[in-house]
Amino acid sequence: MRWLACALVALAGPVWALDMADAPGAKLRILDKLTGEVQDVTLARGQSVVTGRLTVQLDACRSPADNTVAEADAHLTILDVASTDPVFAGWMLATAPALSALDHPRYDVWVLGCDVPELALPEVEDPAEEPAEGQADEAGEDQGADGG
Repeated sequence: MRWLACALVALAGPVWALDMADAPGAKLRILDKLTGEVQDVTLARGQSVVTGRLTVQLDACRSPADNTVAEADAHLTILDVASTDPVFAGWMLATAPALSALDHPRYDVWVLGCDVPELALPEVEDPAEEPAEGQADEAGEDQGADGG
């Protein structure tokens, strides 16, 4: 049995060796389960946002240095006005939110990713709108004349 534990530690070694880079901020999603309202927020390190009964503060965000969009780990401190102690204080993982989740009856908070300003994401064009009825009829008439 001891050899199995050693093998698992050896396999996990490369995961521990990841070079993590600190990011200046993070993108979070907050769900109010009572109203169904979803709010996406971007916070800088040390900044907080108040939403309903919660105050969510970003303490740090980090991601692999060679692939900043692959994963994000954010250290959050979340306070509820009904409690003197934080309802959550620790690291949340964007790729596995259930591993370290906020346990709150009304709110859910997820990490979407680190906010890396120098990372330029490609712009995505809106899907083409369907042609208006007049345009579709004209196109059909042209095809009928060519084909007949």
